[in-house]
Amino acid sequence: MKSLIFQLIIITIIPKMTLFNFNTDSDLNNWRIVDDVVMGGRSGGNFKLNSDGHGQFYGDVSLKNNGGFSSVRYNFETIIASEYKSFQLRIKGDGKSYQFRVKSSSRQRYSYLYTFTTSGNWETITIPFTKMYPSFRGYELNQPNYDGVQMEEIAFLISNKKEESFRLLIDAITLQ
Repeated sequence: MKSLIFQLIIITIIPKMTLFNFNTDSDLNNWRIVDDVVMGGRSGGNFKLNSDGHGQFYGDVSLKNNGGFSSVRYNFETIIASEYKSFQLRIKGDGKSYQFRVKSSSRQRYSYLYTFTTSGNWETITIPFTKMYPSFRGYELNQPNYDGVQMEEIAFLISNKKEESFRLLIDAITLQ
């Protein structure tokens, strides 16, 4: 008699979690600009909804007075993200490099970051939590990469060590 071995594999599909989905009615109250002016620099970033309902992060980066960065940050109530493995960004950039950042706690001084280069077209960028390394004021810290357990802040930052204008359109930010 032959014995049959059956394996039951259960796959649990966790639906994506939307952190922010931009549209013409989006509330931008929890988004804020932080530029190098906090340290004496002269960069000027802006954030608004464009006529198509996309978040638009734009402005000019200046190197004057030791400047060189602009960021837009989104704060929210604590999200337990341990069931997820990555961020998914639906964006349209200008061909420049940007950083995507996350903080486990809004009080945390450092961020976990991932640098990506935009193509100039609409694209979806997937960022695994494990690829986000800790950094403070431009220096990589000697500690583990982002564990993805919880989050309270995300941000986009441009800092390419040159004076430039920039424009990044954001359609959606999800966890998957």
